[in-house]
Amino acid sequence: MSSAQFAAVDLGATSGRVMLADISRHHIELAQVRRFPNDPVYLWNGRRTAMHWDVPALFQQVCGGLREAARVSGNLVAVAVDSWAVDYALLRDGALLGLPYHYRDARCQTGVDDVHARIDPQDLYQRNGLQFLPFTTLYQLAAERRGDLLTLAERALLIPDLIGYWLTGREVTERTNASTTGLLHTDGSWDDDLCEVLDLPPGLFPALVDPGTPLGPVLPDLADSLGFSSGTSVTTTASHDTASAVAAVPMDPSSAAYISCGTWALVGVELPGPVLGEAGRDANFTNEVGADGRIRYLHNVMGLWLLSETLRQFERDGYRADLSELLAQAAEVPSRFDVFDTTDARFAASGDMPARIRQWYDERGLRVPVARPELVRVIVESLAVAFADGVRQAAELSGVPVRTVHIVGGGSQNRLLCQLTADRLGLPVLAGPVEATAIGNVLVTARAHDAVCGGLEELRRKVATSFPAQRYVPRASRISVGFAPVGARKVVR
Repeated sequence: MSSAQFAAVDLGATSGRVMLADISRHHIELAQVRRFPNDPVYLWNGRRTAMHWDVPALFQQVCGGLREAARVSGNLVAVAVDSWAVDYALLRDGALLGLPYHYRDARCQTGVDDVHARIDPQDLYQRNGLQFLPFTTLYQLAAERRGDLLTLAERALLIPDLIGYWLTGREVTERTNASTTGLLHTDGSWDDDLCEVLDLPPGLFPALVDPGTPLGPVLPDLADSLGFSSGTSVTTTASHDTASAVAAVPMDPSSAAYISCGTWALVGVELPGPVLGEAGRDANFTNEVGADGRIRYLHNVMGLWLLSETLRQFERDGYRADLSELLAQAAEVPSRFDVFDTTDARFAASGDMPARIRQWYDERGLRVPVARPELVRVIVESLAVAFADGVRQAAELSGVPVRTVHIVGGGSQNRLLCQLTADRLGLPVLAGPVEATAIGNVLVTARAHDAVCGGLEELRRKVATSFPAQRYVPRASRISVGFAPVGARKVVR
């Protein structure tokens, strides 16, 4: 490896990893040093069994990964953390007040009702530009008010900021992740008036900082435990995992759309400023802050969650599921099934996904997929349709003339999904890099330490050189009727 390395702590909603990168002037080398599951815990709270994140266990795994990174690195310059969005921890006197709630916990709907009773959803969209998701932080905090912890809390930290706090002792709120809370103006500043309307404690979250802000060295006792040198520091990155992933999409944002596909799939375009028209709100498009102040104008689509939950059920039923084998079999299944609505609320929770999918078909009197390859085929087909719809909507609402679609993240390895998406859109799909989130994380960090320079365009050129994309050309005979190539449309603001 070269003389300077950077570690990315990348925490996803189902797993986490610590990645080590060596970044030279023209090339990026990336290696995984530790991967670990991120499973929710279910705890009785006196009224019901609630869903939480086991953040102490996550931090233990993070430390194990960082210890290994320090061992194999000749010169670990900096560490940065990204994670999934919206969830937070409450602290008092610097200590954790219970485990953070999981965004899939059932409490969220009570918060939605409370918030919308205080502020009209249309007015809310003009203030924060966010799509409606019932687990957005402001709805969770409204639900939190029904208990005692929010009254006791002195501070709230988003998940990557919590890990950074435990590493350095410094409290901050990184801006890209803060933009998913619903509590920021569209200009990227805290909306103190909205917090007052929602009866949230003033100053609950610490000051905002941008990606690439130094947090300082790791706390001495912890640094000794991890084997860190005195020169290793912690830096903020684009700490919302999608913000890091989009920073590493090797695209020209003037003519491309992206799909960051993991547990969720985020489908959108990158813009210089927000789009706040009513048409965007009706389509449930969101304006989130990205690296270098760009706007990620996107829509949440159910992603690989549908496949992973289906495989888990197959295994519970005693079948040892091999995704590669099932995808190969699914590719041979004739397209004789209707696609299903991936946005149906029944698919959001964990459980018996195959039964829910079959129920969806049965309720409509449609041909029901029975065999496992058939189920996998309809899932992938349905995701491809949802992706194509999202790309076309993003183009129409933003005015970006989309000519190429980039798929990054775990979904870029799914050849059937990439090909069907290209077929549905009639546009070329470029797949990769798989580890876009970790790559974006380390590039923003390395730039803060002068290991690389330039704006996003320069960083993306480095990604394209280091991680060549797989190209999928639409098969003319299989382009769906009504799915024409995406062109520029009038911007609806």
